[in-house]
Amino acid sequence: MRKAIGVWLLLCSACVWVVLVTGGVTRLTHSGLSIVEWKPVVGVVPPLGDARWEAEFEKYRATPEYLKVNAGMSLAAFKSIYLMEYSHRLLARGAGLIFLIPFLYFAFKRALDRPLALKLTGVALLWALQGALGWYMVASGLVLEPRVSHYRLTAHLLAACLLYAVMLSIALELLRPADAAAGPRRPWLSRLSAVLVGLSFLTIGSGGLVAGLRAGLAFNTFPLVGGYWVPPYLLELRPLWTNFFENKLTVQYDHRVLAALLALTALAAWLGGLRARLPRRAMTALHLLAAVTVAQFALGAFTLLYRVPVVLGAAHQGVALLLLGAALLVRREATLRPENG
Repeated sequence: MRKAIGVWLLLCSACVWVVLVTGGVTRLTHSGLSIVEWKPVVGVVPPLGDARWEAEFEKYRATPEYLKVNAGMSLAAFKSIYLMEYSHRLLARGAGLIFLIPFLYFAFKRALDRPLALKLTGVALLWALQGALGWYMVASGLVLEPRVSHYRLTAHLLAACLLYAVMLSIALELLRPADAAAGPRRPWLSRLSAVLVGLSFLTIGSGGLVAGLRAGLAFNTFPLVGGYWVPPYLLELRPLWTNFFENKLTVQYDHRVLAALLALTALAAWLGGLRARLPRRAMTALHLLAAVTVAQFALGAFTLLYRVPVVLGAAHQGVALLLLGAALLVRREATLRPENG
């Protein structure tokens, strides 16, 4: 039964990945502010009939995005962005049900021991938090300015990553159990993988700030930033700390630096594994980590150079989550007992 629960959690992690990628597409197509109400239950049903579509369009015409950006938009164009946001919300609700229904079933069948039940209850709360943060983010773009708060967008993104990471970690624990008494089998790799996980979250968070500030549409050169390795005006705002959250140049530069640190750390772990001649499973995890790292770094560079086209931007966001997953897999392999190596 524990393996079945592990497979189910892997499926739930995959669902979060799909929702995150569609969320990226929704943001990049500027569709996220098209639905102006949060109706978790009745919102499952899309507008049916011309009267319902006209009613939804009338609500949208009162928003800052319509008044300042899309004035004169046709009903057909509105339907296009509405259905994109609707698809994202529907996928999110479906993913939540894929978690909730089996969770209740396993609890009813008493298939969960106390520690696992507590962990999964925490996961359920994370699902609820993620949904609430999604609406909290959208609401920020319906008041004064036709864009969501970059702070709320980053919080929504990081909550999705945390949900994904927690479920994936529990799944790996169930599918690849370790002997807690044995301690880390490869302490150097365990420490390095912990750094990788932390750097992954930091880099994704900085990417959320870049997306929210639309900083990817500026300084579209690589590897230099406007001809500089360290550009001027990184710290021109006051108070000083606001540069790291409000200055487009600084936010994008931080993202570049964190991405480079993450890539170098991942490749260092891979080279260390080659030198240590780790067992096959551990090396497979490190090979996966190295491959995803190279792909993500290249995607980041091309996304910037081509000014964030939808396909590249969404792929960059999706592969970021795969990189986080690969780091978690390496961390799991670093803590297995010898006979599992």
